[in-house]
Amino acid sequence: MPRRPIQLDLPRTATWGGARKGAGRKPPKDRRPMVQHRCRAEHRAAFPVHVTLRAQRRLTSLRLERTFSAVRDGISHSSTASFRILHYSVQADHVHLIVEADDTRALSLGIAALKIRVARGINRALARRGAVWADRYHTRALRTPREVRAGFLYVLQNWKKHIRPVQGLDGRSSAAWFDGWTERPPRPTTPSPVVAPRTWLAATGWRRCTVGPLRKDEAPQSGPDGPLI
Repeated sequence: MPRRPIQLDLPRTATWGGARKGAGRKPPKDRRPMVQHRCRAEHRAAFPVHVTLRAQRRLTSLRLERTFSAVRDGISHSSTASFRILHYSVQADHVHLIVEADDTRALSLGIAALKIRVARGINRALARRGAVWADRYHTRALRTPREVRAGFLYVLQNWKKHIRPVQGLDGRSSAAWFDGWTERPPRPTTPSPVVAPRTWLAATGWRRCTVGPLRKDEAPQSGPDGPLI
């Protein structure tokens, strides 16, 4: 009788097939990490929120007059009864905001409406079409008076991280309408693009820090994910 063939097993290797560490196309070395797609934490109305919006890399600088005007106009028309923009600063490729919202839904809808309004304004100003924002927005709740003070400083003086050396207040921010400086600047004659805070932390609590009011020579020390203390 003919002999039945024997099935031979191929040797298994750890270097071929399947997911492997370091496999795939490598991202550019200068590419900024994207905001991870995780379920966002529930928002509490008592806490102000630091929001960061990042623009597409190919977009022109947001600090140019025509693009900045579009961003500022979008901000000035985005506060509602349940979503309030307290302060902002506009850098070349991102926008920082301090906002308040009555609940999680109001925060999400308020930021979404702001992004749409600003994107339309920028595209109209640049006579272009397409996406303006690069990825998901980043948020961080400010839960203590010291965190709120550090958040105000980080947003209003953020230009000191990107443009050096600079002095005074950033004209591409709402610093001129902030009333918590040690030396209060002259009140602008133009209408304020931001609104007054309603939370205790943003209106009163942060002023009780032993550090005191913000100084114009201060610079932010940590990033959006760093300790705001």
